[in-house]
Amino acid sequence: MNATAAGLPRLFRCFWLLLAAAVLAGCASTRTVDSTVSTFSTLPGLPSPPTYRLERLPSQQAQAVQFAPIEALAQQSLARVGLQRDDTNARLVLQIGANAATTWPASWPYYGPAYPGFGWGLGWGRGGWGWGMGTGWMMDRPPTLYRREASLVMRDAATQKILYETSATYEDVWVDDPAIFGILFDAALTGFPNPPAGPRQVRTTIAPAGQAYAPAPSPAAAPAVPAVPGTVVKP
Repeated sequence: MNATAAGLPRLFRCFWLLLAAAVLAGCASTRTVDSTVSTFSTLPGLPSPPTYRLERLPSQQAQAVQFAPIEALAQQSLARVGLQRDDTNARLVLQIGANAATTWPASWPYYGPAYPGFGWGLGWGRGGWGWGMGTGWMMDRPPTLYRREASLVMRDAATQKILYETSATYEDVWVDDPAIFGILFDAALTGFPNPPAGPRQVRTTIAPAGQAYAPAPSPAAAPAVPAVPGTVVKP
């Protein structure tokens, strides 16, 4: 065995050690989530009373246990903008949506835009659910992207007219579902009840593991929850 061949195993060991160190460093450092938010509202102000009841889709009813964590995150975000759940005296009817999928970048030097992808999801009647964390890494293919989307639709409880529609999406090679979905619901409600119409970018800071992230502030946030610096809205 020549010197070059003998050095290959050591080279690969060094490569994976460096990769592992980079992964650990990424987990310990502060991250930012640049989510794409699209909102349309006809609300003149905070509803009176500021209450809602949940309307679950059939798929969400069939997977109530798996969907419960998503529901809880959405309700926390709604409380931060001054809305409270009240099934008996609701001013709004609320539908919650959440989707998770894996894909690859649309353009990659070796494969181009036609490289195939696959996905799975929960909400709006598609697929199952599971918490997880991971990243894609292969030497001969594009990195796996994790796409997350959270959405909210609010209707007038009396007329069933849609008053508020919003969604937030985010793609990254890292995934931490509980934190990401909480951030996406916060981002989707940024500016409630009178946000800028159409798409915009919302940047939110994620603290290292074990620390709370900075939720997106809102002009109509509940008084008990002060706005936390660290979120930037970009048109």
